Amino acid sequence: MGSGVSEISTETAIIGGGQAGIPLARALAEAGRPIVLFESTHLGGSCVNFGCTPSKAMIASARLAADARQGAHLGIHIPEVQVDFLAVMERARSLVAEAVQELDASFAKADNPVLVRAHARLEGRVGNQFLIRAGETVVRANRVVLDTGTRTARPPLLGLNRIPVITAETWISLRTLPCRLLVLGGSYIALEMAQAFQRLGSAVTVIQKADQLAEREDKDTAHELRAALERDGCRIILNADAQRVEALESGVRIHLANEHLDGTHLLLAIGRQPNTDDLGLETIGVRLNEHGLTEVDDHLATNVANVWAVGDIRGGPAFTHTAYDDFRVLQSQFIGGGKETRCPIAPYAMFTTPELGRVGLSETEARKPGKRFRVGKRLMTESGKARELGKTEGFIKVIVDAETDAILGATALCEQGSEIVQLFVELMNNGATTGTVRSAVHIHPTLSEAAKNAVLAAANGDVHRGQTSVVP
Repeated sequence: MGSGVSEISTETAIIGGGQAGIPLARALAEAGRPIVLFESTHLGGSCVNFGCTPSKAMIASARLAADARQGAHLGIHIPEVQVDFLAVMERARSLVAEAVQELDASFAKADNPVLVRAHARLEGRVGNQFLIRAGETVVRANRVVLDTGTRTARPPLLGLNRIPVITAETWISLRTLPCRLLVLGGSYIALEMAQAFQRLGSAVTVIQKADQLAEREDKDTAHELRAALERDGCRIILNADAQRVEALESGVRIHLANEHLDGTHLLLAIGRQPNTDDLGLETIGVRLNEHGLTEVDDHLATNVANVWAVGDIRGGPAFTHTAYDDFRVLQSQFIGGGKETRCPIAPYAMFTTPELGRVGLSETEARKPGKRFRVGKRLMTESGKARELGKTEGFIKVIVDAETDAILGATALCEQGSEIVQLFVELMNNGATTGTVRSAVHIHPTLSEAAKNAVLAAANGDVHRGQTSVVP
């Protein structure tokens, strides 16, 4: 090796300091195993740096502003709601800074794991070890864990590379409120951001290529989400095929097939691209699918022995909590007996108003295999607690196996939907049937009563089979 290059030999090298890599590095270090952790930017991954932590802080501010404007419905008259956008953003950034500082400090206290602050790239093998280069550091490792996450996907849209855009990674640097915000995309990040910015004072237009928002969800869910955003003042354009974009003196213009839209800012949120294209994976033969995701088994092992992939790049659900569950699986592989596998029940949420909490089969998915099932649905207008809160938007829907009465899936599109869905997560993880819920006593008045009533409706409802018409 050349002068100035340091060499390290280790048992495990973890490339990426995200929500799987960090706890795994700590657990292995505590077990006395030599570890090298590579992170080119900031510890914590997308969740801490630009995702969960700051975005939910901004959404909290936006929701408070919206509630204040609606105070008259509860007899509270607030003459004027003033949004200090800079203060909203400074609060979000301060939460990020605090979390990152805590992570940095925790890794500075010990020599193991070794933290290398540089972009890491595989360079083949030396004997039975993998060779990894990161700046002036070369590491030889017996095994490798990939935790490099994803970034905003950029479509081949004419003119896009010539204009500044806001992305999931860069929005947190904003210091002035976008006046007229165009949002290209209609899924989870796009909808959370669109509603939040509208509530904070932007005029937002959502441009979605598909024929519904949140196209992976049931049509009734998408319809309710659209209604919610439109109540806040967002403009929604579906079936919108963006042709090209151009810079204007005052911002940006998007050309659609039959019209053009002008805005001061453009938020790009059409999907995520895995950070696997500059890792040198080809030097050791790790297979990627057509989307650039690694192919892994239930133990998160790739096709190359002693190479694992965790977090967003390994395909399947891509959330902070599923990444942390990946840590559990690899901890088992490395120091716990090797029996743990990926959890087949992975819930998720979208933090709009109403919130969307989802787990298991949707109604659309239940209709595909030809399975006999029941559907139970309760509108939140039927919930006493929701009426008392003034939060009657949405519904709770449950899918039940018609033969076994097992709960197959649930949608909680309602106030605190991300919390309500946890009830179904626990029930499904324990193989519970509708009878479990039927015999349970729920506190009154609570939103969870609506969840129980949806389960009872499913237990007593009509039997449906895949490919039948949609239940009203």
